[in-house]
Amino acid sequence: MRRRLRTITEVSSGQLHKVYNSFDIVGDIAIIKLPSNATEKEAQLVSKTIMNRHKNVKTVLLQTSPVMGELRLRRLIHLAGENRTITVHKEFGCLFKVDLAKCYFSPRLSHERKRIATLVNPNETIINMFAGVGCFSIIIARHSKAAKVVSIDVNPTAVQFMQENIMLNRVYNKVFPVIGDAKEVIGIQLKGKADRVLMPLPGKSLEYLPYAISALKASGGWIHYYGFEHATKIENPMEKVKFKIINALSALNINFEEPIVRIVRSTGPNWFQLAVDIHILFN
Repeated sequence: MRRRLRTITEVSSGQLHKVYNSFDIVGDIAIIKLPSNATEKEAQLVSKTIMNRHKNVKTVLLQTSPVMGELRLRRLIHLAGENRTITVHKEFGCLFKVDLAKCYFSPRLSHERKRIATLVNPNETIINMFAGVGCFSIIIARHSKAAKVVSIDVNPTAVQFMQENIMLNRVYNKVFPVIGDAKEVIGIQLKGKADRVLMPLPGKSLEYLPYAISALKASGGWIHYYGFEHATKIENPMEKVKFKIINALSALNINFEEPIVRIVRSTGPNWFQLAVDIHILFN
């Protein structure tokens, strides 16, 4: 859930000149970002305002680093409320238990997760290459007639929470967690098994694209690719990512329909996260 603070005058009577214009609420935890020169007192005032306005928020955490590393983690500092990083987030009737300090989670992809679920055909086998705590996989299992969703992640803690979430949502007969690097897991046991492959890790999607293709059945299928793209005011981020993917697929001598590209969200000045639906044709 994304929330906005209009001006800092609402928060601390002008003591802080600028605060980032948004913050995330995951379950009952709010995650905020502040300018590097913000004082502890100013941070506490922002936290107090959030908790006063959003009575469901029991904890406020300050994010002090970008999402980084193979496990996609960020540094978090406790500011207010209960001193914890574990919560349960509800999304489209599904429950997701997560430790925000040890697992990647973004509530800003909620509508994208539901969109993908609506595209799934009955009896499909799906491979989620970067499953995290299982959000895409479980929403697909609950909101489609997929036969099987194989959910891979390299983070053992994320897989542990994924297993809990599978039980919480009663999808243990549909979602199957696997720990490991997706390219290795696919190479050893999942070549030619999938009707549809999800790649919700923008930083590695282009590198892992050949492995996603190898996971598809001989009849072909769909790949849902996510990427970050920089674009100036005179550039089109959708055309840039489409050009990148077409070049990559052409170099692999793969037949495909023209990719369908959409902007998921802005991630910073001139930076965008994009979703690309790619229909691969082997026959």
